[in-house]
Amino acid sequence: MNTQEILAKAQSWLSATFDAETQQEIQNLIDNNPDELADRFYKNTEFGTGGMRGMMGAGTNRINKYTLGRATQGLSNYLNQNFPNKELKVVIAYDCRHNSQKFAHIVASVFAANGIKAFVFDSLRPTPELSFAVRHLGCDAGIVLTASHNPPEYNGYKVYWSDGGQIVPPHDDKIISEVNKLDFSEIKYTEDTSLIEIIGSKVDDAFINGAVENGKIPSLSNRDNLKIVFTSLHGTSIVSMPETLKRAGYTDVHIVEEQRKPNGDFPTVASPNPEEPAALKMATDLADKIGADIVIGTDPDCDRLGVAVRNLNGDITLLNGNQTMSVMTDFLIKKWKNEGRLNGNQFVGSTIVSSELVNRIAEGYGVETKIGLTGFKWIAKMIRDFDSMDFIGGGEESFGYMVGDFVRDKDAVTATLLACEIAAWAKENGSSFYNELLNIYARNGFYKEHLISIVKKGMDGAEQISNMMKGMRENPLTEIDGEKIETLSDYQSSIRKNLITGEEITMDIPKSNVLIYQTESGTRIAARPSGTEPKIKFYFSVNTKLANTTIASQVEAELAAKTERIIQEMNLI
Repeated sequence: MNTQEILAKAQSWLSATFDAETQQEIQNLIDNNPDELADRFYKNTEFGTGGMRGMMGAGTNRINKYTLGRATQGLSNYLNQNFPNKELKVVIAYDCRHNSQKFAHIVASVFAANGIKAFVFDSLRPTPELSFAVRHLGCDAGIVLTASHNPPEYNGYKVYWSDGGQIVPPHDDKIISEVNKLDFSEIKYTEDTSLIEIIGSKVDDAFINGAVENGKIPSLSNRDNLKIVFTSLHGTSIVSMPETLKRAGYTDVHIVEEQRKPNGDFPTVASPNPEEPAALKMATDLADKIGADIVIGTDPDCDRLGVAVRNLNGDITLLNGNQTMSVMTDFLIKKWKNEGRLNGNQFVGSTIVSSELVNRIAEGYGVETKIGLTGFKWIAKMIRDFDSMDFIGGGEESFGYMVGDFVRDKDAVTATLLACEIAAWAKENGSSFYNELLNIYARNGFYKEHLISIVKKGMDGAEQISNMMKGMRENPLTEIDGEKIETLSDYQSSIRKNLITGEEITMDIPKSNVLIYQTESGTRIAARPSGTEPKIKFYFSVNTKLANTTIASQVEAELAAKTERIIQEMNLI
């Protein structure tokens, strides 16, 4: 889009469709900041793997009253067209971010103006509770206003369908089509609150009871012996997590008080992302001070969790998402086996960029692993597509896990409880969470993963990311760290090509801008642009056998060195 097109698009926001404050903000940009104006109008906000997400402010490439209103009007049109004689219902939740509550009520007013009943939570709630509430209240859709772990200037909008999972084909494309047809002047707002109902504690109780029922091990008795440090990182989990742990029977729980209060500025961290050790530093420092067994932190909307446990040296170590999901998956399958519930009709869920260790674990128990694209909406879709099978659990490398199917999205509330149950069970049986991970490596191979995210902002950044993906397609790697690349899987073309034999197969999976290289020995490199941030992500996975757990540190160091060599070969540092 050229400068004149951007200016014309911006000037359309000076019309009476937009309020005076918005018009003034745009006029100031036109007069004083053409670069910022270009960034706000060079594209429209789009639905990605996690919905619509972006920085707040006026403009088509921002989250504001009008971009959210347009998305909600499009969704309302789609619902009314597809269910013309039904009394439609939606439920809306929001997190701790600036404007989230205001945006939630704007969205509710659009639904109400379109004759759709809107349940709105009375205060901030975790995203997994929204997923739960959709089915619990018999709703046709759900919305949560959140930007997950993004910086404070971001907000977002995630859409859920009647099954409690995020929208997937065919609904997503059809809803987007409805949205794209709309002019901002066609958004309906209403001050009539008769179709808006505020909800609260009754749904909370049902959700927390469900988390305890799904995450708790009935045979475990010694929960008092596990010392837990928990941090909500200024987010929504403080509403649910302490009560969930209490109802499950945990009494030795220490909350990081400096991070207890919800705050959209996230004042104690550079980033409220539990994937980063720095975000959990206050929690791990407290754990060292009081001798805690486990540290858990959740992101602002409480769908991701970071788990830190004591390693063989007694030091608190943050596990990555692949490690946590591997331990959880192994534990859940083992639980099903011990209860006599495995009969060949069960499956676990994972994603194309997550560790293949999960596949090996499930295979060892005779359980199928179904693999989807990045994003939990695809795991939720598996449950719907294979409803005659039992879903045990599923996760992805980005610190998300789902226990059973009472919630149809990643759920840090139930997963936090499960992590504590595993740690308590291991301690009761003379082991530890970390030892259980090493035992899994000894049985299945030591898999070590690493992620690099390269930030490329704005129009130029988007073009650079596009060119990087194009280059990897047109000039594919043939060898890495002395290993021949065996296959290149291009999820955009749905073709997996054997680079040694030239054989090609068509992959039966929705298209996505992802490339995965795999060598003959199982080394994997995946590349994909983020669906929610201006980043390109590179995922590395290397593996080898672990003869016994006593040499785990040595083997891990060797795998880390191998990963570093690959990164240098690819000129990514």
